[in-house]
Parts: sequence; structure tokens; C-alpha cells
Amino acid sequence: MSPIVVILFAIIVAALFYLARTPERHTSMALWLPVAWMLIVGSREVSVWLHASHGGKVAARYTEGNPIDAAAYGALMLAGLLVLNFRSRKVAGFFSKNGALLVFVAFCLISILWSDFPFVALKRWVKGIGSIVMILVILTDSEPLEATKRFFARVAFILLPLSALLILLDPGLGSEYDPVTGVTYFIGVTTQKNALGLTSMVCGLGALWLILCAYEERRGRERVRHLIAYVTILLTALWLIQKCDSMTSFSCLVIAGAVMVVTTNPWVSQHSKNVHLLVAGAVAVAVFAAFIDESGGLLHMLGRNATLTGRTDIWKAVLFLDPNPFFGTGYESFWLGNRLQRVWEIIGYRGVAEAHNGYLETYINMGWVGLSMLLVLLASGYRHAVAALRNNPYSGRLSIAFFTASVIYNLSEAGFKMMSPLWIALILEITVVPAVLLHQNSRPAFEAPVAREKTSRQFRVLQ
Repeated sequence: MSPIVVILFAIIVAALFYLARTPERHTSMALWLPVAWMLIVGSREVSVWLHASHGGKVAARYTEGNPIDAAAYGALMLAGLLVLNFRSRKVAGFFSKNGALLVFVAFCLISILWSDFPFVALKRWVKGIGSIVMILVILTDSEPLEATKRFFARVAFILLPLSALLILLDPGLGSEYDPVTGVTYFIGVTTQKNALGLTSMVCGLGALWLILCAYEERRGRERVRHLIAYVTILLTALWLIQKCDSMTSFSCLVIAGAVMVVTTNPWVSQHSKNVHLLVAGAVAVAVFAAFIDESGGLLHMLGRNATLTGRTDIWKAVLFLDPNPFFGTGYESFWLGNRLQRVWEIIGYRGVAEAHNGYLETYINMGWVGLSMLLVLLASGYRHAVAALRNNPYSGRLSIAFFTASVIYNLSEAGFKMMSPLWIALILEITVVPAVLLHQNSRPAFEAPVAREKTSRQFRVLQ
């Protein structure tokens, strides 16, 4: 990384943190653990940043691990578990209210028993549990709402400016050249253009939520400072998505962002039927464009064709291999061994390692049983999100937005993976936080005194 990038990055990040500071609110230093975890998940493995990951056969890289990455993830996970050990009562309360998540994660573990590569699948499951640990570190903070805000802000303040600087000033790291198509793709801090789109979309939704929160603060200079920081991040996210040409991420950001803005209206947020209609309408637009519109008009407007840029060929190929319809191939095991090579042979090109559909990806790995559990988890999470929107619109609007984005994104990308930025954001936002976890000050600093008393009685769901 060039020195000029490092210097500019330090200046920009320092400025953003200064503008967004809220000294009157306090969160645990342990919050930096999930921030560090998300920085890795949303960018590149530590070994890649250190140039310690070497090549070899493409297929082999999906089964081989790296000791540097294992050490990094292991250290963060161990630190997170130590933090949760001191918050055991809160953790127990969390698990008692989120049975659907526990059942799904447990089935992921059980499915390893019939995987062709059980050791690889187990390693991936353990890393996935690390994501749950980091989510718990955020939600068990003494100020869970403020911790959520700072989590999204810190991740966005680091990943998005660095991506922009790498694209503009260090193309050797911020872009990649495809010798087959002769096209240069912008990847920023990630390793692939769609990954940059996903990271930008997640950070963009977080930034939009922070803008709405800051706008409602109505506290003079502090409000202006916060708006400058968060608007800068949102614009950067939009610019990065445009540069990497990730139309799925762009569509999700626009649609889910619109849902978030509309839910600021009490007429919507306080009436569940209106919320249902809003979310159903947003999802219906995406489903119509992707699967029903035979003319492909909406897709062509986004610069895509009726095959969703070759995704339909991938779907046919993975279904042709006919995995076990009831139980799948085992947790994250489909894209291992001969199946990976066979898919490449069928579609005629290499490098594909996901079904480009989150529901299909879950099906081929864990069958109808696993997919059913995922749908139950989503339905449960949606119910929690609607309740959160009704009881505390500040956090509920983000929950609804990430639910909408996840449902739509997984129509053409595989985002239901425990090491995906979208999965982390989704689970963070749709899980129930029991009242025992909530501190008296776990509320927006801009609430009026009367509203605070009402919130303390009603606010049984944070996200």
C-alpha cells in the first residue's frame, strides 16, 4: 500500500471519527472486537493483506486454511468469549428468546456428519459461531443501541474510505484485471467486485440509518457534525457500488433504503398491516424483475440480461448434480471436491464457488430441512423486526431495512452465510434482546423525557 494512501486514509478516518463523536454516550472497549471481525469479513483475510496467502490450484484454496487467518479469527473469538463470560446472565437471556436461531445453527453443526469434508465443514462452522459471538458482544453492551450505532459507523469509516483510496490511488490493490474478458474490475478492500458491492450496501444502509437518527437529534452543531460524517459515508457507498457495477447491491440499497425512509412515518411504523404491505411490495418488485418479467425490461434498465449475467446457468448446473433433497451435502460442503470441478465443466468457465442464490445455496448444502429452518428463522426475525418498529422506531427501521435487503439480495447472490457481512447485520438486527439486557440508558440520546419513560416500559425488543 502506497504511503500517500496510508496518510490520506489516516486523515480521513480521523476526521470522520471526530465529526461523529458522542462523548456523552459510553460503550465498552470490547466493541472493537466485533468491529475488527467485521473489518476482516467485509474486506480480505489477514493473510491476504499480509501477502502471505499463496496461489496453487484454484479448487484447493476452498479446502485449505491458513494458520495466520486461523490465529486472527481464533484470537478475536477467544477475546469475545472472555467478554461474554462476564455477561453470562445477559447471554442466557438472549438465548432464551432466540430459539429459531439456535435450532438453525445446531442443524448446521449436525449436517457436518454427512459432509464429504467434515473437517473443513467443522472449521467453517466454528468461524460462523464467531460471528454469533461478535453479535452478542454488541447486544450485551450496557448501551446496546449506541453500540449498534458505533459498530456500523466504525466499520464504514474504515472500509469505505480505504476502498475509495485504493481504487483511485493504488489500482494494484484496488482493482483486478480479468485476462479472459479483458475487463478491469474495481474491488477496493475486498477480493471481488460483488464483495465490494455487498460491503458498500451494508455500510450504506447503516449510514442512512445513522443519518435519520442524526437528523432527529435536533441538537445544533452536534447534529450538523454527525450529518456531515454520515452523508459522506453514504455518498461514498453509492460511488463504490457504481464503480464496481454491482447492480444487486445497488438495487438492495435503493429499495431497502426507501423502505427505511418510509417507515419514519408513524402511519406506517405504528400499523403492522402497512409495514407488511410496504415490505411485500418491495420484495414483489425484485421478484417480478428477476423471475416474472419475460421481456427483461427492468433488468435491461439495470444493465443486465434475462439470464441474470449467467446466474441461471449456474442454478441449472448445481441442480443437475442432484444433491440430497432432504439434507443436502452438509454445512457449506457443496463447493468442495469434484462437485466444484463438475460445475465449472458444465457452465464452461472457472472461479464460481456459490450458487448466486441464497435459498438455493442453503438447499444444496442442507436440503429442504435446512432451508425450512432458515425460512422459520427469517419469519421469526421479521416478526421481531415489526415489533421493534412499533415499540422503538429508531432501531426497528434498521431491522426492517436489513430484512428487506436480505430477502432481495439472496435472490441473485448467496448471502445466507455466517461469514457474510449481510448475515452478521441481519442477525444483529432481527434477534430479540430481552428486557433484562437493556440498560436504562439504552435509548437514543435525542428522545424527549416523556418518551424515555414510555420507552422504558415498552421497549422489550431492541432490534
